[in-house]
Amino acid sequence: MTTSMLSSSRPYTRWWWFSGPIDDAVIRSQLEWLAANGFGGVEIAWMYPQDNSQLGAPWLSPAWAAPARFAAEYAASLGLGCDFTMGSAWPFGGCHVPPEDASQTWHGPSSQHLEKSWETPLGVDGGPILNHLDRHALARYARRFGAGLGLPTDRFPAPGLFCDSWEVAPDALWTAGFDKAFRRQYGYDILPYLSDLDAHPHVRYDYRKLIAAFAIEEFYRPYTELCHELGGLARVQCHGAPTDIVAAYALADIPESEAILFDVDFATFAASAAALVGRTVVSAEAFTCIYGWAPCPGPGPHQGEERLADLRLIADGLMANGVNQIVWHGMPYNPPGGAQRFYATTHVGPDSPLASEFADFNAYMTWVCEQMRRGQTYADVAVYLPLEDGWMAGELPESLQKPSSKYVYELQETKFPAMLKGYCPLWVTGHFLRDALYRDGKLCCGAAAFSWLYVDVTWLDGAALTDLVRLARAGLPICLARRPQEPGLRQSTAYAAQVAELAALPNVSADWRRVAVNPPLVEGADLPDFWCRVEEDTLILFMAHPATQHLRYPLNYGARRGNVPVVRHCALNIAGRRHPVALQLAQGQSALLTASRTGVEVQLLP
Repeated sequence: MTTSMLSSSRPYTRWWWFSGPIDDAVIRSQLEWLAANGFGGVEIAWMYPQDNSQLGAPWLSPAWAAPARFAAEYAASLGLGCDFTMGSAWPFGGCHVPPEDASQTWHGPSSQHLEKSWETPLGVDGGPILNHLDRHALARYARRFGAGLGLPTDRFPAPGLFCDSWEVAPDALWTAGFDKAFRRQYGYDILPYLSDLDAHPHVRYDYRKLIAAFAIEEFYRPYTELCHELGGLARVQCHGAPTDIVAAYALADIPESEAILFDVDFATFAASAAALVGRTVVSAEAFTCIYGWAPCPGPGPHQGEERLADLRLIADGLMANGVNQIVWHGMPYNPPGGAQRFYATTHVGPDSPLASEFADFNAYMTWVCEQMRRGQTYADVAVYLPLEDGWMAGELPESLQKPSSKYVYELQETKFPAMLKGYCPLWVTGHFLRDALYRDGKLCCGAAAFSWLYVDVTWLDGAALTDLVRLARAGLPICLARRPQEPGLRQSTAYAAQVAELAALPNVSADWRRVAVNPPLVEGADLPDFWCRVEEDTLILFMAHPATQHLRYPLNYGARRGNVPVVRHCALNIAGRRHPVALQLAQGQSALLTASRTGVEVQLLP
């Protein structure tokens, strides 16, 4: 009986439980409808009351927990999974967060409070935001939540415990002891700089780098440990966090991306992390605010009028960038004939205009995701993620800012270099190079292996530079596209000499063509987005329609750029043999290629 994302690739849906009465009969009805329409499970998200005159059972009370436990048990009886958001609304916070566990700034307690939560009427601020830089505050929060639900339990299968995107106000983030930790790390006092930190970008870099380390060690690492303590799996969205996003994603049991407030290729961060640590499943919150976002209570543009062709492009774009588990966003708790809606979502339910199409569309996504879980991710080139560039930079230009991004370090405009697409690139950071080795002609980096490394950054941390020199001395081919500079206030006198030594090595070049050891796996002009898995001697490639490359928030309703019949000519280079392929794709069509040294089979998908 399938009850987990790890055992089934059928799409999940977020299930909005609005504060108010929750009835077992409605739970049964909605879960039965989901099972009949090709869904694999639900993620319960406790939200604001739609009728502000009636709040639900007190948060974490037995009356609050009883329907959630019933839902998990009944879902399991239907072969469905049931995950829980760890908390109400987002980010973590609420009335159960005491002042000593609340988010801090260097000015004092943060003014940010939880919005749209189960605990308060819509428009009324809830409790404080949790201090995400204090593992002890997180532990108290998680254990309160687990105790409220009665976790761990053997009454239903281990749930996924979901953490949404960061969404903690980033300005002036602080926690007790941060100034002392900063002094130990960097040898100087940050306090005199705080009144005008943006005027000192190298000090700001040091601050952001240490905040990034705190986010990993005080939040993301203990979050997964706490999920396991509660008998669950950690499913985590790390985007928005001021940290090494790939290292953070790598700590989750199931790393999760999002679209289309985030471009579909943003999923490569979560997919790279999964490949580096040997995780199989990469999920994505999908179909959120696709034509634009409107503040609560909404609705957003064309909400309720979503076109399946647009949803198909989004799903295909995600799956061609490493996702193999779709999470619909989402289904409201609704009695038969009910009219409850969530303000920023593609509506899931029997009253949706897409109701007759859910089963077939879910079956399609399930099948593709099954193929994209076979074997392991294939990659030839590791691309150094320019985290340091983001930490040195300020805000994005206003024209590039979105409801989901403001700062360069959020990486929403960071893309793989186009000329590397055929080499199946993955992101790496200094965190992974620290323990990487070059042996037998491969850069062995966690669970992944690469033939060469591409580095194109303005700023490069001194520790990462030391690792690059070490690996290059061992023979790793490196493209050093430009000579980097050292970020941070206190710089090493040896940095310039290390850069010169690295650049002078014969296996290091500024021209990537001189470094690429092998021809690209996929060769051709204007390649579609694709993802490749390797299973023994077989390569499995999912290729999306080229129109997925034009998907940007917000989608222009009714004008789907490039979604027309196309022909793409390419070739697969396998074991020294070149296999030409002609892809003739109808409007919105994708393809699955199965390849080995003996040839390539092309399956056009309906």
